Amino acid sequence: MRNDPPAWPRQVFEVLHDAGVRVVSYVPDAGLAGLIERCRSEATMVTVALTNEEEGVGVAAGAWLGGDRAVLLMQSSGLGKCVNGLAMIEECRFPFLALISMRGEWGEVNPWQVPMARAAETILGEMGVSPLRVADPDRAALTVASAARMAFEGHRAVAVLLSQEMLGSKIFGPEEGADG
Repeated sequence: MRNDPPAWPRQVFEVLHDAGVRVVSYVPDAGLAGLIERCRSEATMVTVALTNEEEGVGVAAGAWLGGDRAVLLMQSSGLGKCVNGLAMIEECRFPFLALISMRGEWGEVNPWQVPMARAAETILGEMGVSPLRVADPDRAALTVASAARMAFEGHRAVAVLLSQEMLGSKIFGPEEGADG
């Protein structure tokens, strides 16, 4: 039985490339690993590994000021660290695009992930970021293309929430507290 990699990371990468994204900031994440690796291997993209998610908002602002388009790739658990940075988007009026891998939903066994998953869309909306959710991997590229148009052509802040159902839930062994 072959275990082919999912097609959505390649398709989303192509959308970002075609949308003119040249700066990709990210906090390493298993759910986005395939997309991150594609971006890292693309000569026309600069990738920036972050120490925390809020730095990605500043990277996006700097990219825009420098004439480039950026995307922030992060996990939902890092969204709470970004709230102050997200305030800068509305006040400084620059386009913002984020792709957020969701934790704390479908099949989650880590209780620390659940509160941020439950609050993610509300937090984004309250901070002026339009959340678009995708659960079907066949709709990921279309959703990201729509979000990129909204962000870069409409000068808005948009985040695509990639559901845990689409990405898969993490499996932990007995040492991490999962059932044997």
